[in-house]
Amino acid sequence: MRTRRLEQRFPARLVGNLSSALDRSLPVPLGVQLRGLIEYGIACGELVAGTQLPSVRDLAEAGGVAPMTVSAVYKDLRAAGLLVTRPGAGTFIAETSANRLHDPETLQRLERHVDALLLEAGTAGLSTADMAALFNARVARVRARKARALNICMVGVFQSATEAYAADIARQLRGQDTIRALTIEQLRSGTVPSDAVDLYVTLANRRLEVEALVAPDPPVVSISFIPAERTRTRLAAIDPVARIGIVSVFPEFLALMKPGVLRFTPHVQSVEVALAGDPGLAAFLERVNVVVYATGAERVLSELPPDVEAIEYRHVPDPHAVQRELLPAIERLRAGLPLRETLA
Repeated sequence: MRTRRLEQRFPARLVGNLSSALDRSLPVPLGVQLRGLIEYGIACGELVAGTQLPSVRDLAEAGGVAPMTVSAVYKDLRAAGLLVTRPGAGTFIAETSANRLHDPETLQRLERHVDALLLEAGTAGLSTADMAALFNARVARVRARKARALNICMVGVFQSATEAYAADIARQLRGQDTIRALTIEQLRSGTVPSDAVDLYVTLANRRLEVEALVAPDPPVVSISFIPAERTRTRLAAIDPVARIGIVSVFPEFLALMKPGVLRFTPHVQSVEVALAGDPGLAAFLERVNVVVYATGAERVLSELPPDVEAIEYRHVPDPHAVQRELLPAIERLRAGLPLRETLA
């Protein structure tokens, strides 16, 4: 009865992810798992901007965890800019940087400016056709002045993966725009590109962190990621009787990684998980036939027995997110629109 009421108020898939996906067999506290399900769910496009989350009480009861645990997770994710609370409405996945450009308040403010301009033009004896021609001419001049190649920087966590992300995005860029790779640690240590960066792009769950490192300029746009095609194909080809071992650097990622692996290996019955820094990792690797390791856990490769297959659980930028979030932001910058102002 309780679950049915929850599913009437919230998407059934969301309730499933945030309650039944909590796995008490993982060597990770439930609060850390819950944070990982939401944080990496946002980064991987599982949870989209504007989605309402269950209340603290509802999620605690559905997942069998303490309300204080859920409340603390929500509080941490609000501080990270991933969640927002609307008084009287509930808790929601925060809008991405690009989506904020189209929020109602921004559009209403622009409409008021347009109305005032049209009123002034009418007082001066100009028709709406005159104003349309004037506006179009002005836009054309601005675009011509700003029609230059933009320098973009992809900011990630691990160097090799970030370089691969940048290469994927580069194939979708238009004209002479360029993109390079930089890690958050490099930004934190003061490493910056030799020439000016017009736009930073990063993972959705890292946007606030990157914004703090590059503030006040240039702007930061976040995009979501999906499992790479090669990863999905290799997982689907695993022998049904194989014993899979899942390894991650980040404990909170295991909560999303394990069901992600199982999604592509429903035919496999034996699955275990471990952290890359686990002192019992060597014994763990001896018990499995296939190791699926998260990006950043490459150290596990040096400890693999010779007959154990290794598959990286690699993600790639979601091409739809690049088209929907990044490319429009690039064009706004190229046209001279005040991207930074709308992101504030």
